[in-house]
Amino acid sequence: MASQKVLIVDDSRAIRLQIRDMLPQGNFDVLEAKDGVEGIDLIRNQQPNLILLDFFMPRMNGWEVIQQVKDQPTLKAIPIVVMSGRKEEVIEKVPELFDYFEFIEKPFEQHALVGAIRSAMMKAKHRAAGTVPPPMPPIVLMPQVPAAVVAPPVAEPSPIVVPVPAAIETSEIQTLKAEIQVLEHKNAATQAEVDLLKKQIAQILAFLKQKFQ
Repeated sequence: MASQKVLIVDDSRAIRLQIRDMLPQGNFDVLEAKDGVEGIDLIRNQQPNLILLDFFMPRMNGWEVIQQVKDQPTLKAIPIVVMSGRKEEVIEKVPELFDYFEFIEKPFEQHALVGAIRSAMMKAKHRAAGTVPPPMPPIVLMPQVPAAVVAPPVAEPSPIVVPVPAAIETSEIQTLKAEIQVLEHKNAATQAEVDLLKKQIAQILAFLKQKFQ
């Protein structure tokens, strides 16, 4: 199966590398651009399957890139995730962006990026069809609390369970296992120190008792 092309457009090299590391290994052919001008060239030449686009950039900002993409019949269906650490300013400048393109606020975690990509794909289908997508129900990345403990919500949309790619899941499980092992070692060391202190206190008490009898 051919790799999916993902284009990361951001003027920060550190952020581009961070996003690259968040994507599942082996599933994507990752392209990078440091501003909107480079991004547009790669979009036209490579026609990526997904665009992760910073909003505030030099030379050409994210909204200017979107304007050129959405006017091209061969490009307008590409899912786009817009990124920025200044959400309020983005809302003020282009509130219509949020209806047709997914937005994620910096900084973000890997699970949030996965959810944003799924939402962007759904919005891209509606954008290509000329319809407005319905509001997204809450995204759940972890198992829900059993119904016996918490009553089910009333009159709310059912949550979407986002399947985390195997590469991400395996990496997270390995990280959690490593953290658990570290905690177990720390707990064992702490317990050993407590036992030693108890033993020393018992010896001191025995000594004092014998001394003053």
